[in-house]
Amino acid sequence: MRTLAVVLSFFCLQAQLFAAEPLVIGLSYPSTGSYKWEGLSQKRGALMAVEEINREGGILGRPLKLVSRNSGATPEQAVQNVERLAAVGAVMLMGGASSDEVIAAGERARKFRLPYFVPTAYANRVTGRAGHNYLFREGASARMANNLLMEYLETTLPGKRYFIITSDAVIPNGRSSDLDVASRSRDRSTRHHYREALKQAAQSNAEVLILMLYGTDVVNAMRQVDRLGLKKRMLVVVANLNQDMVDQAGPALMSGVVGTDTWTWRVPEREDNARGKRFVADYIERNQSYPSSAAASAYGIVRQWADAVSRAGTAESSAVIAALNGHSYRLLKDEQKWRALDHQNLQSMYVVRVKPRAEVLKDELKQDYFDILDWMEGEVAAPTEKEVLWERSPEGPE
Repeated sequence: MRTLAVVLSFFCLQAQLFAAEPLVIGLSYPSTGSYKWEGLSQKRGALMAVEEINREGGILGRPLKLVSRNSGATPEQAVQNVERLAAVGAVMLMGGASSDEVIAAGERARKFRLPYFVPTAYANRVTGRAGHNYLFREGASARMANNLLMEYLETTLPGKRYFIITSDAVIPNGRSSDLDVASRSRDRSTRHHYREALKQAAQSNAEVLILMLYGTDVVNAMRQVDRLGLKKRMLVVVANLNQDMVDQAGPALMSGVVGTDTWTWRVPEREDNARGKRFVADYIERNQSYPSSAAASAYGIVRQWADAVSRAGTAESSAVIAALNGHSYRLLKDEQKWRALDHQNLQSMYVVRVKPRAEVLKDELKQDYFDILDWMEGEVAAPTEKEVLWERSPEGPE
């Protein structure tokens, strides 16, 4: 009888929950264009979190509803998405992969007084010059990645010559100190730009090639790297690397490439995080693939927003923002924190290297891409308060 009572109670709770008006979460994400793989991972992660929360009883007695729209990674479409999602009653907005897209969407969200959460967009200006009270970034910034890379490269490859290709500039004969300057580049590269730059790299005496490119630009650049045989004589570094990029390019093209990321599916094992291990297992069961950092980021955003709503006792934006500011938590890895200063999420970052193709193919899902070589705490990797204030000042970078 007790078991029957528990079952009946559960179904009564579910009936009450889904009779209530849902809280709408708006997802503006690229399902087409250069970032569509990262976009698909974002949608999978967000949807998984929404369905979990609803099974747990929703938030404040109300279910969550995910409404998504394709942004194509363009600012114009992202702004339209914000307007349409706000019109259908969204109380929180998230998504995007290009920096220009999320900045434009975040600015429009501010006009509606809605928090906007960024899973993956690397430009420093997202939480720097373009940052504001309604914009949060869960993923790492370019500067966070470069601070980790500078330390790793200076320790393991001291005195080497770098050839750095950014989305709008080339730095031949560079040093690790040039990475910070290069991190201010905008993510607007063209195939012609990096094709010519890679020809210059082939003619240089550099020992390390650093690609500060994103999305399918990385894939196309790596095809050119392969044609020129550059991996045979220099270490190739993709500053912001992730599973979605390797999925597109394939492990043969990417083997040996070094980069940084905030997550791999093996991180919960490394951190002995039971919740993270369960997330990986559930994600595999749903999607027959490992979760990428984009998926983990989107999942974490939904769970953290929902937690803030519960703690605030309301989904009203100012109360939720206040609940997030300075909040530390442990979800899928070690401790993370929403820094009140700039709403940058502070979390551990990892130097990773893509395994040889033969080793990857031994894995059941053929996606066990990365060896973790090094790591850095988020508090150390992130720009300092002084640096953030300078970036936001009139004298700061454009």
